[in-house]
Amino acid sequence: MNKTATLDANPAPISIPDELIDTLRAARSVVFFTGAGASSESGIPTFRDALTGLWERFDAEALATPKAFLNDPALVWGWYEWRRIQVRQAQPHPGHLAMAALEDCLPAVTVITQNVADLHERAGSRRVIHLHGSLFAPRCFDCGHPYRLPPEPLDAAGDGQRLPPPRCPACHGPVRPGVVWFNEPLPDQAWHTALEACRVADLCLVIGTSGLVWPAADLPYQAHRAGARVVQVNPVITRYPNLPTLDLQGQAGRVLPAILERFRAAEAD
Repeated sequence: MNKTATLDANPAPISIPDELIDTLRAARSVVFFTGAGASSESGIPTFRDALTGLWERFDAEALATPKAFLNDPALVWGWYEWRRIQVRQAQPHPGHLAMAALEDCLPAVTVITQNVADLHERAGSRRVIHLHGSLFAPRCFDCGHPYRLPPEPLDAAGDGQRLPPPRCPACHGPVRPGVVWFNEPLPDQAWHTALEACRVADLCLVIGTSGLVWPAADLPYQAHRAGARVVQVNPVITRYPNLPTLDLQGQAGRVLPAILERFRAAEAD
């Protein structure tokens, strides 16, 4: 049975359970596991949100496959550059900043994210694992050689135009977005590092994720089996079968700063 602490949606102060603060203060290692909901609060559409403008006629999932890239690399590269423009225009919200601040207060913190944006890094988090890759780490489609992006996307990407992908400096193959596409495995190093972080964690906070995308959704179970307390922060609480969680219903941008404030107050006593 999940224990739910229902949080008011109005600006009234948020009540954080004492047991969470006690667990946080005693923790030697903490994991924040974030999903699309954590980025959507910064104005970044989730992957399945309706596309806008000239991109409305395209199915996002149809653009996120190796086959789509081979069939029309300029279309796929242009769409991902459009997404990178959206991310560059977004800013970390108070929840991102609270996670980074807690990293400065605790012995060990790892952020494991399913998001391909860089909001955690821009907020100040230093140990971030990108399970699904990053918009800011493209690589060659043919040889896998990393490619350094220019600081800003091309203006044409914002107009919904096809953009031919750059060419690899090592083999001249086409450069692809550095994200995990459908039917592709997760990066081995990122996955194994995330598993290890969960298996040594005392506390795992699951933030803004539906728990439907596997194998990433298995990480809270891995943390629980290793003895960690699992806490869920989400506007819509997800039921994880056979996983006891402390549920804080609300947006990360409000709940996480409240946790940080309570933690600091307890440490000051």
